[in-house]
Amino acid sequence: MKKNNMTVKILTGLILGAIVGLLINLFAPGSFNNLNTYLFVPLGQIFLSLISMLVVPLVLFSIILGTAGLGDPAKLGRIGLKTISFFLITTSIAIVIGLGLAAVIQPGLAGDFDLESTTFESEKAPSVADTLLNVIPKNPLAALTEGNMLQIIVFAVFIGLALTALGERTKGIVNLIEQGNEVMMYLVGIVMKFAPFGTFGLIATAIGSQGLSAIKAMASYMFVVLAALAIHAAFTYGGTVGLLAKKNPIWFFKKFAPAMSVAFSTSSSTATLPVSMEAAQKELGVPKSISSFVQPLGATINMDGTAIMQGVATMFIAQAYGVDLTMTQLLTVVLTAVLASIGTAGVPGVGLIMLAMVLSSVNLPVAGIGLVLGIDRLLDMTRTAINISGDAACAMYVSETEKKRGLEAEEVTVG
Repeated sequence: MKKNNMTVKILTGLILGAIVGLLINLFAPGSFNNLNTYLFVPLGQIFLSLISMLVVPLVLFSIILGTAGLGDPAKLGRIGLKTISFFLITTSIAIVIGLGLAAVIQPGLAGDFDLESTTFESEKAPSVADTLLNVIPKNPLAALTEGNMLQIIVFAVFIGLALTALGERTKGIVNLIEQGNEVMMYLVGIVMKFAPFGTFGLIATAIGSQGLSAIKAMASYMFVVLAALAIHAAFTYGGTVGLLAKKNPIWFFKKFAPAMSVAFSTSSSTATLPVSMEAAQKELGVPKSISSFVQPLGATINMDGTAIMQGVATMFIAQAYGVDLTMTQLLTVVLTAVLASIGTAGVPGVGLIMLAMVLSSVNLPVAGIGLVLGIDRLLDMTRTAINISGDAACAMYVSETEKKRGLEAEEVTVG
């Protein structure tokens, strides 16, 4: 009952924030800046700061415990291979859905767009090779202070393997890390009491700053992105949960709804990680050892929602500029987007940086990003909710397959 009450409160904050933001934008636009500066932004930023405060220590403790809990390095390698394969396959499916739906509906032909005034300054993203070479931290403390998730994950895996190899000699350290993890999860519960207010502020800012005019102008583009996200969630993730994890997809989404609501308001898979891991372990029954490994990795490299946006945006920009993409170019878009999802992990504004890479790969003007930039914040919220759902679905799939191999289920509270 307590969980249901929190879900209702978060959804209420989300809906009220959207209504208040829209009403102010429509009827009192002059007062929006003051309300946004002194009310909405502080509420949202306090919540984001509170939850971000817990991310690095939680990821460090969780992955150390997850790796140590898996024990056998061969088992860790098997789970790692299944996890990364799942992410790459679902990302490929996501971008194909986005490209296909945009090709059928053709949102870029729905109106006249100002192509002359569109500008976008693209940042140079690190290459996939550079990212893979830099996953080993030269200074683990620097990785922790900078929040470099890939480096933190690698460092934590090494510690977990060492604790497993040393066995009883490091039992005290394992107990300490377990206690640290418990402290973090307790703090997540406290921070979540502020979630309805933070959600209200974040949504009021997003909706109030955009308004109906921006939404109407890009209605066809938004519709295609949202439709593709819904299809991917229902069929790809629903199919994974139903066919591979042997659970009811409706049950999955119902239980995971609070985490999706937080992801929707924060637009950050990493910031939502404490909540999504708690939901997967306590509501979905995923063993801590698997959840602690799969979900932090997914928050770093799994970007299905962003891949859908890239597919739709690429077709939208091509249509707006009157460019017909060949089959070779479409395959290039798929390959570039999948590789970019790993290569740009942890980069701020990752979605637009990845899109710039994709557009460049097929010789489309990067300035076209200016067409979708205005309403990207609203769509970013939705695709983040889809991203973390994919991480949870993967964790359930891995859990089910490992259960068949004799992995002992941990004691979890389901319901």
